[in-house]
Amino acid sequence: MTRTLTAAAVLLLALVAPAAAQDFAPPPDVASVPADAARTESGLASKVITPGGGEFTPTATDVVTVHYTGWSTDGTLVDSSVRRGRPATFPLNRSLLGWRECVQLMSVGETRRCWLPQALAYRGQAGRPTGMLVFDIELLDTHTSPNVPPADVAGPPSDAKRTATGLAYMVLKPGTGSRRPSPFDRVSVHYTGWTTDGKMFDSSVARGEPTTLQLGEVIRGWTEGLQLMVEGERTRFWIPEDLAYKGQQGSPRGMLVFDVDLIAIQ
Repeated sequence: MTRTLTAAAVLLLALVAPAAAQDFAPPPDVASVPADAARTESGLASKVITPGGGEFTPTATDVVTVHYTGWSTDGTLVDSSVRRGRPATFPLNRSLLGWRECVQLMSVGETRRCWLPQALAYRGQAGRPTGMLVFDIELLDTHTSPNVPPADVAGPPSDAKRTATGLAYMVLKPGTGSRRPSPFDRVSVHYTGWTTDGKMFDSSVARGEPTTLQLGEVIRGWTEGLQLMVEGERTRFWIPEDLAYKGQQGSPRGMLVFDVDLIAIQ
């Protein structure tokens, strides 16, 4: 979890030098909430800048991947993943209160401007920006927390598909591409694996960055299962022990459950 927590800490704590402010001009409505912004009971205000194209909306415990830029109401740049050149990935429930609420209003692919009153931002913490903060947030992706096992972790549901080898799977999010990997391809993936009692034993999501691997060098269930996927797809696999670690000492035993995102075929 170290890298994930570091990304969250960047969001919560990092301050950009004043000289960087000229690189990211504040929006024209940075000083106050415009009349057409939506408001919630907590005092959060927000406005959709670019609608999302995804069906997925984060929950409070999800791990989200975002690009963002934030300003104080005088236009001073506070923080920006865009300026650093890489998105941030972190558990949503470890971010500012206003972030937790605002991002849960968003769908994947959406960009939203969020006005966070001080009570939903740093709440007067010494050395942190005071007053209302304004963030432009782009929600790139969201994943269920690795520490929250899926409801069907104990076994595949009746509507899961099955192969002749005993592998069971269910598409959670349709892909955006048409290519399927071969057994000899290298692939970039995000994944989380659980035992059937709900214990998480491995997760690239928890580490905060995807993993690249050779498809022919992983457990048989992965080699078979990922060849069924297209780029951009998220699939849940129930992998019987004979397609997983086969009872090897020191490895997870029994059926294993994986949520896998096929990001790219390399």
